[in-house]
Amino acid sequence: MDLLPQIVGGLSKEEVRFFKIFAHRQETNEVRKDIKLFDFMRKNKENGEDKIVKQLYGNGDKNAYYRLKNRLSDDINTSLVLQHQGDDEGLQLLRLLQVVRIYLSKNQHNLALYFLKKAEQKAKKIEHLELLDIIYGEFIQLSHTLLVINPEEYIALRKENSEDLSRLRQMDDMLAVVSYRLKITQNFGAKENSLLDLLEQITNQFSADQATRNSSRFRFKLYSLVSQLLLQKKDYQSLETYLLQTWEDFNKEKLFTRNSHDIRLQMLTYIVNTLFKNGKVQESLQYAEMLRETMLQFNKQLYDKYEIFYYNALVNNYSTFDIPKSIKLLQEMQQLENVKKLPFYELFIYINLATSYFDIKNFSQAIKNLNKAYLLDSYTKADATLKFKIAVAEMIIRYELGDLDFWRYRYEQILKEFKAELEGENHSAERRMLSIVSSSIDFNNGLRSREIRADIHELIQVLESQTEEDEIIKYSRWLKEKIHAV
Repeated sequence: MDLLPQIVGGLSKEEVRFFKIFAHRQETNEVRKDIKLFDFMRKNKENGEDKIVKQLYGNGDKNAYYRLKNRLSDDINTSLVLQHQGDDEGLQLLRLLQVVRIYLSKNQHNLALYFLKKAEQKAKKIEHLELLDIIYGEFIQLSHTLLVINPEEYIALRKENSEDLSRLRQMDDMLAVVSYRLKITQNFGAKENSLLDLLEQITNQFSADQATRNSSRFRFKLYSLVSQLLLQKKDYQSLETYLLQTWEDFNKEKLFTRNSHDIRLQMLTYIVNTLFKNGKVQESLQYAEMLRETMLQFNKQLYDKYEIFYYNALVNNYSTFDIPKSIKLLQEMQQLENVKKLPFYELFIYINLATSYFDIKNFSQAIKNLNKAYLLDSYTKADATLKFKIAVAEMIIRYELGDLDFWRYRYEQILKEFKAELEGENHSAERRMLSIVSSSIDFNNGLRSREIRADIHELIQVLESQTEEDEIIKYSRWLKEKIHAV
């Protein structure tokens, strides 16, 4: 995999400027082939390898070219480390450990001890338990040389830290699995979640842990666990209350710093989405604006990461009262570079464009965008439940288009492709709806035919007793429109 074009293409103007200064730190009269290659890659986005090889090495020496690429990649990464080492306390801590290693290699053990103590203080301050484990290991190794170090003290500290680290990893592992499941299902998963019991068990366990409550890092993790638990339970009222109270507490206690800026933005994103789920559109938009303003802090450090979530919040809210604006926002999202880096959000865009066009009765554009979703690599990797929901949405759109011959053909495909989903109790409403629509095709009045009227009314009652949030197109609303259409 050729990473160098990605590395060069991802540099900001400030990073390019810093690298040029770094690269010219030593005067030389030689032709700088690394700079020529760097400038060529910045100007030529498409692959022009043969062209630059000929410019640099007239004899076409590819081996020399590959060595040059590796050296340039190393130099850029070194430049990035030097430029950004002051941006994050974790990076500063790593730099201190590098200094310790250098002095150890020079047998300057007292200097190594001095900077190791500084590293310990910083690791404790930012609660970096992973690096603190390494630091205690360095103290224990250094005790072989320096008698001023009592290894028993650091063995005890490392054991205590290991217990905290084990709790933290357990929380992280649970959050990672839940986060992944949410991404691949796009929140359209089955109601029964095998992770739910384990998530609740871990949350209860750490909520009662005094060490957890006294540590800002553990409190952030606990917030994430509780939020995910309530999200999985779809208890949005409790989630709103919890998020707003926790947001107030964290701000009051000044827990948010540059190091926890990511958590702050994540919490704002959760608040925005939860308020939307609870129908508080204007409040959700107010917090979305707060999210945008917070994204600008620290020199827009995490702006790229949360840009998609900000747009997502606007799309969701405007879709409730200004669909054309929602479509415009989705089209803007398609142009974002970050969408290309996160393919699952590209799937989100096409699904939402399809439903937005459906809502304004532009069915041809709706099916066009849904067909584009089918072609995405992220669709092939999506959860089977989400794929089934998309297929059901497609059948509704195709019915509106009046292409009934293709509808019958596609229906037979779905019966085979999603046999497991159709036989499951969780999708009985979709199974009944597709069956009723299939029957309606044989009647002159379609879904308004007397022969299936009772079945449709019964299905609507069932649908209205369930939550609609798992539906890409709201089934009961659509059926009501069809049976009352003139």
